[in-house]
Amino acid sequence: MSTDVDAEAVEDAEKADAPAGEDNVEDAEKADAPAGEDTVEDTEKTDEASGEDGTVPPGTGRRWPRVVAAVLVVALLATGGGLFAKGRQLRDTPATSNRALTDSAATSRVTGDVSNALGKVFSYSPRATGVTKESAKQLLAGTALKQYAALFGQVEKQAADQKLTLTTHAVRAGVTRLTDSSAHLLVFLDQVYEREGKPATTAAAQLSVTAELRDGHWIVVDITSR
Repeated sequence: MSTDVDAEAVEDAEKADAPAGEDNVEDAEKADAPAGEDTVEDTEKTDEASGEDGTVPPGTGRRWPRVVAAVLVVALLATGGGLFAKGRQLRDTPATSNRALTDSAATSRVTGDVSNALGKVFSYSPRATGVTKESAKQLLAGTALKQYAALFGQVEKQAADQKLTLTTHAVRAGVTRLTDSSAHLLVFLDQVYEREGKPATTAAAQLSVTAELRDGHWIVVDITSR
């Protein structure tokens, strides 16, 4: 009797223990399996995001400040070079080399010399044409002297025949360009014609004049009527 009871007790104990063990194993597998798969999938997604989706890998972001700084340096150097070249161009322009804009003493000197020369060579009287001719040889040169010499023969004869006296004054002169050795001027003249026994006649003239500095004096080398 006791033997049967012990056998049944053993079977009951085995039946009671067997389901509990299988359930625990299955639960453990179910609990562990999803956790492992999710971890692997999350890791793969993270790696894909870091590589294929364009996320900067660790350490790469540190190079951006260096790249930006290099670009800025190149841009500044290029800008500085452009400004330097522009400055050289501005310093070398005709406007900045024109002493008429910066040297008032030299401008006044050339204005005085040219005005005086024009007043002398365009003033004469019937009895003093020789003086005018000699003044022209000293105050004119180049094209201006050749033109004057070609015309003065007619003027000299007219002055003697008509008893004509011409008096010329430079009323205003402006230097348009001045260098160390040449000058361009615009000169306004008042001229008074007097014939013996007749009223005087006044006329105005406007000349473009080119002068050159020779032996310390400004000599007129070209005259153009405007």
